[in-house]
Amino acid sequence: MRVVLAYGVDGLEVEVPDDATVLVPHQLPGLADQAAAITQALAQPCAGPPLADLVQGVRSVVVVFPDLTRPMPNRTVLPPLLAELERLGVAPEAVTLLCATGTHRQATPAEMEELVGPEIVARYAIVDHQSDGPDHVGVGQVDGVDVRLQRHYVEADLRIITGFVEPHFFAGFSGGPKAVCPGLAATDTILEAHHPRRIAEPAATFVTRTGNPVHDFVRAAVALAPPHFSVDVAINRSRQVTAVFAGTMTESHDAACAFVGESAVQQVAEPFDLVVSTNSGYPLDRNLYQAVKGMAAAERVVRPGGIIITAAACQDGVPGDGAFARLLAGARTPADLVGADGGPELDRWQAQVMGRVLAKAQVWLYSEGIPSDMAREAQLRPIDDVEAAIAEARDQLGPGARMVVLPEGPLTVATVAGAVVGS
Repeated sequence: MRVVLAYGVDGLEVEVPDDATVLVPHQLPGLADQAAAITQALAQPCAGPPLADLVQGVRSVVVVFPDLTRPMPNRTVLPPLLAELERLGVAPEAVTLLCATGTHRQATPAEMEELVGPEIVARYAIVDHQSDGPDHVGVGQVDGVDVRLQRHYVEADLRIITGFVEPHFFAGFSGGPKAVCPGLAATDTILEAHHPRRIAEPAATFVTRTGNPVHDFVRAAVALAPPHFSVDVAINRSRQVTAVFAGTMTESHDAACAFVGESAVQQVAEPFDLVVSTNSGYPLDRNLYQAVKGMAAAERVVRPGGIIITAAACQDGVPGDGAFARLLAGARTPADLVGADGGPELDRWQAQVMGRVLAKAQVWLYSEGIPSDMAREAQLRPIDDVEAAIAEARDQLGPGARMVVLPEGPLTVATVAGAVVGS
């Protein structure tokens, strides 16, 4: 049968055996009028006061939005939000947009226009967060560690965050508080949120928030300087908005996570010998660092000693100028990547998860952006044909090998029956 893998911008169509299991998240249609639904949610939030009540007397507003590594429909969500602020008497000059990059690179001018639209770039001040820059202020401590957040955010009269909610491979879900931490946090704060001891906990995984030490730190850190209003959306594979959750952050994010969890989790009877996965296509698969999420999705349902084939375009490479590339180059075994006995360091969390996956299964990589020698250095086996790799893997695994395909990668949280699925 033919299956389209979410790969790069255009996808990758492959032939898979008829006896393969194919798991995708339940797809919902986009809302009939997405802009109207967002405007309505601002006036009738699912929790807390409407936006109109919050703008009274404010002189400065910040609106936080996800960066270029996320498939957030910023050009759908931001225009009605900004229009409503202006209708309520908040001039564009009083609004600053903050791009929540975490430790990711900043966008080029062309990428920023693609991200939010040229009209918004022309009318609004935009600050692209830089975690290692000087523009952070302390807001308190969590677990004895200083929490430092972006100054524009902390000092604004009205703080609004936006995001989209999907399963996250160690924070449970995206959206909500992650817009602020790690999105607008200083590097030292981000390192603590992603400390190896937190990542190593079994509860630090997809769709689990209760008892998840990463989520617990993030939520506690953001509570020191909480947003006054939050707008989270759920989206389908076409990046259309399928639901809007606005209002006070905790309650609206809880509702969004419950909604997304219902469509994302797919139960399977037992682990598979062979798992074909992706990193959900562009922009999520723009580099190998991000592609670890698709490997982690496959890890949930591959048997020990099995094979994972992952397809990720990686148009930006590893990227080669970051800490993740250095960690890959310095590792010779999966245990070297895990490195959980050490202290926090930049990008160690991604290497830690990748090492854990490699300790469980072989990972074969199809990527036009990662040269073969670079893949091998990362302890991955490079392949140049997914269909041929499937055939070879099945031969290697032997008769009766069970196979599953996750065309949308980590957007599907495949879970072996009996495993604990969090909340």
